[in-house]
Amino acid sequence: MKRVLIFFLSMIYCLEVDAQQTPFELSRDKNYTATYAEVMSYYQNLAKQQPQMRLFNYGMTDIGKPLTLVVLSKDKVFDPLQIKKLNKRVLLINNGIHPGEPEGIDASMMLARDLLKKNELPKDVVICFIAVYNIDGNMNRGISRANQNGPGAYGFRGNYRNLDLNRDFIKADSKNALAFAQILNTWQPEVLLDNHVSDGADYQYVMTLIETQKDKQNPLLADYTAKTMTADLYKGMKKSGYEMIPYGAGEEDLPDSGIVSFMETPRFSTGFAAQHNIISYMTETHMLKPFAQRLQATYNFMQQLIAICQRDAKQLGDLKKRVDAEVSNQKTFGLAWAVDNNKVDTITFKGYVAGYKTSEVSGLKRLYYDRSKPYTKTVKFFNTYKPTATADKPVAYIIPQAWAKVIDLFKLNRVAMSRLSHDTTLNLQMYYIGDYKTATRPYEGHYIHTNVKLNPVNSKIRFYEGDYVVYVNQPINRYIVETLEPQGVDSFFAWNFFDSVLGQKEYFSDYVFEDIAADLLKNDPALRKKLDDEKAANPALANSAAQQLNFVYRNSPYFEKTFMRYPIGRLLTDTKLDLK
Repeated sequence: MKRVLIFFLSMIYCLEVDAQQTPFELSRDKNYTATYAEVMSYYQNLAKQQPQMRLFNYGMTDIGKPLTLVVLSKDKVFDPLQIKKLNKRVLLINNGIHPGEPEGIDASMMLARDLLKKNELPKDVVICFIAVYNIDGNMNRGISRANQNGPGAYGFRGNYRNLDLNRDFIKADSKNALAFAQILNTWQPEVLLDNHVSDGADYQYVMTLIETQKDKQNPLLADYTAKTMTADLYKGMKKSGYEMIPYGAGEEDLPDSGIVSFMETPRFSTGFAAQHNIISYMTETHMLKPFAQRLQATYNFMQQLIAICQRDAKQLGDLKKRVDAEVSNQKTFGLAWAVDNNKVDTITFKGYVAGYKTSEVSGLKRLYYDRSKPYTKTVKFFNTYKPTATADKPVAYIIPQAWAKVIDLFKLNRVAMSRLSHDTTLNLQMYYIGDYKTATRPYEGHYIHTNVKLNPVNSKIRFYEGDYVVYVNQPINRYIVETLEPQGVDSFFAWNFFDSVLGQKEYFSDYVFEDIAADLLKNDPALRKKLDDEKAANPALANSAAQQLNFVYRNSPYFEKTFMRYPIGRLLTDTKLDLK
């Protein structure tokens, strides 16, 4: 009887142990990533056993399933407002935005269990995992990454709308992005991590790292990350057996020609988080390393990051308050950036000798890396960027209520706004779009505008009851300015939010306007001179009746004032407004 009881208890123990193992750990070849159903079942079962863990659902993704947030709290406090009152930090970890890069999904399942089971949750940090961000792509399982070493099957990069969700944060075309913004603004993390797998050259490292580009980052945060957090992450990862290198493209395709640091604009998770004054990282494990190694490196990185967040919890909180205050008072904002080739650092790089051999496919030369010939050398590191466009903030922006998506995104991102209590004519600065370039092919569902030229004009413009007033004195100023200034690399204008203002609505019939134009020229000497000057400077116009008639029309009272006028007003003086 005693033997039977021992056998029975041992069976229960084994079943319990198996129930706590992830699908990856239970797989024989350690080349398996969990399906969405397996992920959710695992976390639901773990949450039933662990009072220090809770699951929250946010919004609906494009495939009709909510975004699930896994929250670990040592003190069992799961109210975001109460967490802030208790002076706790929040670390947000995003997984599976590209489901073909699934290490973060499986590593987070293991790490959440281990932190709970081993009683290793940090005292002053609440950890939030997005279980699977691109649920849509995760459910579209197969093989689609020809240049990646495992796992055996995985999800697809695009979501249900075929969007790359790591290009969607600023424009928020997907419901996934809306749910993410809800999570970010509800939990207000001090630090964000987004787990990925790289593409590109071959080298010895399992893990590479993207951090918020230092010249784009707030100087206080840049100083702390460079000297402390990032530096200690590199040290800790090396000690754990997974030495890292900054992620970046080779200056001339090959990494030993020099590494150019990655500029993550607000379309990316880390660039979007930077607009919220959040320290942000993106891990990029190397595609050709075995899946199990990549997963372990991701696990180790999260361990290191959690430890630093706990160690520096008070400093991170104080730093966030200082940065929020500084950004609230900041005057000038960078809108677009380019590498400064005149400022070059060096970095030690561990790669493989690259060469060229005859392709068995084409019979022509092809690139290959010889793993039997590893090397360590000093290479150039281009890690300095300079702004190519800046803007001084106005006192306030006036946003007509007609632009509903802008208003909705501002509300979602907790931008403080007021509304005009009655129809009001304001003296302010309006932009006219002087010129711009538009992509010839769509990118993520849009034809992006670049090289925007602006003609600022001081104008009297009538706005209406209910139009929105956004004062630029907020911690979220970066988001406000970088989205509303048309020259921003990821501004709302760049992403086609305002394209309707680029179309002319009224025209003229030549035979009717000929007589009107003649009268205008007779009665307006200044207009006649303006036309003559333009004819002298522009031979094509001088030899074209149609161009001359159009010139008169565009300089007449009949020409629409709203054509090419950017609809957001810039209030440059502290004007008293009646608001509600």
